[in-house]
Amino acid sequence: SFWLLPPSLMILLLSNFMNPSPGTGWTVYPPLSSYLFHSSPSIDMAIFSLHISGLSSIMGSLNFIVTIIMMKNISLKHIQLPLFPWSVFITTILMLFSLPVLA
Repeated sequence: SFWLLPPSLMILLLSNFMNPSPGTGWTVYPPLSSYLFHSSPSIDMAIFSLHISGLSSIMGSLNFIVTIIMMKNISLKHIQLPLFPWSVFITTILMLFSLPVLA
């Protein structure tokens, strides 16, 4: 999941150097990012890089969930885990439910 972040960052940076650059603001507001206002592929590259970043986050979430479930001590039950693994587990589950909706 980590190795998807550098290409995502590079695509996002390259989209800023295209003419015209994606000037839609930090929210990528849909009327400003449509074909009517931006006919260049710069906004498409920026949105594609955000999709790659979201895919990286989903894969990282799955990695944390599998690691917490499979790599715990055999003598520990799930309820006996410390607070930090529980917080990471809950956060990754929330990310798994929210990121596909945002993509």
